[in-house]
Amino acid sequence: MMDHFFADYKKFIVVPEDEKKRNEVFDHKNYAAYYILTLSLFDPRVSCWRDAGKFEIDIDKSIEMVLKDFNEKQRERYHLQLLEVDKSKNYFILALSSKIKFTSEEEKDSISFIIDRILTNPFYVRQSWFNLIGEKGRIARKLFSCSFKEYVLEDSTNPNRDEKYENISEFPKPNGEIKLLKNSLKRDIL
Repeated sequence: MMDHFFADYKKFIVVPEDEKKRNEVFDHKNYAAYYILTLSLFDPRVSCWRDAGKFEIDIDKSIEMVLKDFNEKQRERYHLQLLEVDKSKNYFILALSSKIKFTSEEEKDSISFIIDRILTNPFYVRQSWFNLIGEKGRIARKLFSCSFKEYVLEDSTNPNRDEKYENISEFPKPNGEIKLLKNSLKRDIL
């Protein structure tokens, strides 16, 4: 008699809200501010990401796992996206999108909090990146040095915009000089 008491349980299944939102796709329109972050190791023991293999760390996989976890947990406030990681360099570049627009006074403290308090621990402990930093970094429990700049999308329909600039990427000359050339307005040929 009691064997079939819960026979119609499927009518009462409610999927938890978190499970539904995990598959959300990033939409930049849902965010108020964007920053480009450049992260390098603090007191590094490796000269480039390729050397991390000596410590049995797969940089690409580690970053992917941490960012996925971060985005699931912080989806109400922030989103991080990997823009660049080059195995021959010792830094990587992330895009931080925030649903809150920071004032210029808050920017540094807020971004430092995100990097040092929210993002560092998963890299440091779960991904064993503590092996990639020296004693000075371990004592300070500081994994990353970070620089950032706010990303502002320029309005291409702005009538005041009458000149375009091209950045000519060259290897730095021996005197460390890099040139930025100004071009006249480009015209489309039909």
